[in-house]
Amino acid sequence: MNLARRLPLYALVAVALVAVTGCAGYQLGPTSGLGRLDKSVQIVPFSNQTLEPRLSDAVTSQLRKQLQSDGTFRLATQDEGDIVVTGVITRYQRGELSFNPGDTLTVRDFRLIMTAHVTARERTSGKLLLDKPVSGYTIIRFTSDLPSAERQALPLLAGDLAKNVTSLLADGSW
Repeated sequence: MNLARRLPLYALVAVALVAVTGCAGYQLGPTSGLGRLDKSVQIVPFSNQTLEPRLSDAVTSQLRKQLQSDGTFRLATQDEGDIVVTGVITRYQRGELSFNPGDTLTVRDFRLIMTAHVTARERTSGKLLLDKPVSGYTIIRFTSDLPSAERQALPLLAGDLAKNVTSLLADGSW
C-alpha cells in the first residue's frame, strides 16, 4: 500500500485521537458527585446592605431562575429544601470603563459590579457547603438618564451574580 492511499487513513486516525483526547476532561452531569435533581435548594431572600434599592428582589428572583435552568438541583418552593442558600448583598459599585474618544473626561461606558456574601448549608446536618463572596457584573452605556439605564441593567447584573452562585453550588467539591 503506497503513501497516497495511507494518507486518508492517517488523517482519520489523527482526527479521532484529537477528538478523544480533547474531551478527556469533560464530565457529563453535575461535577459535585451528586446525581441530577438529588437535592432540593431553598433560596432565602437576600438582604441588601447597600444604598441601592431593589437589589434583593432581583438577585433572589434571578438565582431561582438560574437554579431551575441549570437542572442540577430541584428548587424547593413549597417545602423546606435540603440545602438552604442565604446571602447578603455587600457591594454595588459603578465604575468608568471607557471614555469618549474626543473627550477623555466624558464617560461612555460604565461597569456595574455587585457582590454578595453567599452561604449554603445542609438543613439536616448543618454542614457549611459554601461561604464566600461572589460577584457579578454587567456593562451599561451612558445615556442622559443614567438611573434608568442602571434599572434596566439590573436583571442582567443580578443574572450574572446568580450564574456564578449556581456554578459554585453545582460544581462544588462537597
